[in-house]
Amino acid sequence: MELRHLRYFIAVAEEQHFTRAAERLHMAQPPLSQAIRQLESELGVELLHRSTRSVRLTAAGEAYLDRARDVLHELGDAAEHARRVAAGTVGHLVIGCVGSATYSLLPQLSHGLARELPGVDFAFRGEMLVPDQIAALRGGDIDIALLRPPVADLGLVVEPIRQDRLVVALPESHALASAARVRVKQLVDCDMIIHSADRRSMMYDVALRLLRGAGIEPHIRHEVGETSTLVTLVAGGLGVAIVPEPVSALRLEGVVYRPLVNPTETVPLAVAHRADRDEPHLARAVGVIHELT
Repeated sequence: MELRHLRYFIAVAEEQHFTRAAERLHMAQPPLSQAIRQLESELGVELLHRSTRSVRLTAAGEAYLDRARDVLHELGDAAEHARRVAAGTVGHLVIGCVGSATYSLLPQLSHGLARELPGVDFAFRGEMLVPDQIAALRGGDIDIALLRPPVADLGLVVEPIRQDRLVVALPESHALASAARVRVKQLVDCDMIIHSADRRSMMYDVALRLLRGAGIEPHIRHEVGETSTLVTLVAGGLGVAIVPEPVSALRLEGVVYRPLVNPTETVPLAVAHRADRDEPHLARAVGVIHELT
């Protein structure tokens, strides 16, 4: 049995006439009649009652017509789905974001991805540290990461997106909160709240390098893993924090953000995925992320 036999049978059943069915199929009548006979022989049942004027379905033919239509419909759907997969317009992706990207980029990103790739189901995980993102990428728990390099894993593709400036988060009651800009040297007597060294946050090294470059040996009051916790502690007056500028999108009562005067460095943001992942919908999502950032 071939698919053409199903198409032939459906045409004859709908036209109830071999000549009209042959014209519809753009073929001669004898081969059509022969093909239907072959189909009946293979099935071992009579599908059609034939007369000199018309054709009508047997009970078996009625049942077979419904299933034949279903088969061709499913094949059409399968072909369309395959084309959409090849075009990268369907699929499922989980995106993991570092803390600063969670607040500044995730709202815009989720909206933009849904608009550009409506057939792709996206899920998001926020407040992830880079080591956790790398482990999640390797384990397949997330498909794409928005992270802060450096990344030493050669099994990942890491593509730079942008460079973010650094700002200082201050309690609104702090003496420096009224300044338009803050010099790093002005933080000399401040209690510092920083991202945790134990959880291998790259911002730990960035903050210490910046402070020590200004001749300050920092007094670290709290180390935290999550950016939201860090900003909450600042808002509570427990210290100040050096953070990437996008963190300022996280607005809490009691905290203000001030730019640093001539900071010595910026922090990169990159999009990463496993090097062995080449699905079209993943590639398209990475492209949209580049466009949106």
